[in-house]
Amino acid sequence: MFKDLLVHIDRGAAAQHRLEVALTLAERFEAHLTALYLVPEPFVPAIVGMPIPADLLQEQLAQAEREADQVLAAAREAGQRRGIALTTRRETGMLDRLPVMLARQVRHADLVIMGQPDPDVNGVDDALLVEAAFMDSGRPALVIPYIGAHTMPPRRIIVAWDGSREAARAANDALPFLRLAQEVTVLVVDANERRAYLGEQPGADMAAHLARHGVRVEVRQAQSGGLGIGDVILSTASDEGADLLVMGGYGHSRLREMIVGGVTRHLLEHMTVPVLLSH
Repeated sequence: MFKDLLVHIDRGAAAQHRLEVALTLAERFEAHLTALYLVPEPFVPAIVGMPIPADLLQEQLAQAEREADQVLAAAREAGQRRGIALTTRRETGMLDRLPVMLARQVRHADLVIMGQPDPDVNGVDDALLVEAAFMDSGRPALVIPYIGAHTMPPRRIIVAWDGSREAARAANDALPFLRLAQEVTVLVVDANERRAYLGEQPGADMAAHLARHGVRVEVRQAQSGGLGIGDVILSTASDEGADLLVMGGYGHSRLREMIVGGVTRHLLEHMTVPVLLSH
């Protein structure tokens, strides 16, 4: 079971959705919850021949940290009202160091709750944080849409299965959710193209493995028919009324920028239900 949860929060409205999900899960699993706020150090491009006064930068940072403390205080109060063991942490660093700092904190938790990158609100920086949460931490990340989550813990779950190491990791990382769910579907897309990874009965072995853990599970196969695999997964989730998608996250580092795989990136951009990602 999840016994140590971490939620990333900030001043954005969507952070309240994440915090509510985290509090609900902490209640259900009787888990400890940590609320983490990452404060970027101010960066002001210097004008040629006109250095930026240090006291101005210090005041900007102090203001950002005061705002972070207000958000964290509100999170503590929310935890106290619900009788949840909640601690808060504030870390400050250069913008390009925040993903590294996040990954370090996540390694001390069973699950991190992150927000879907919003392209209209600092989407690039948020995307790097989400990618670091599951790519660099060794832990799964539960990504909550910026519109929020309808049902937590989830009742209907789709496990996207392609036979890969990452997908296997995600399926087992999701077991605390899968055991509680009313319906779990192992979804295999374009099975004929991945028989070397999936075997003669694509999805059957993973379904049997999950069933031995007490999961109520069935297998469904789908053909992309020219659509992107990400679109097939999202469409199936919508048709099934899924509350959660579970899938392996793919990608690699290029200098300090994370370039995730096409399906993962598509899911993060278009998701309307929470997604649990593992790498």
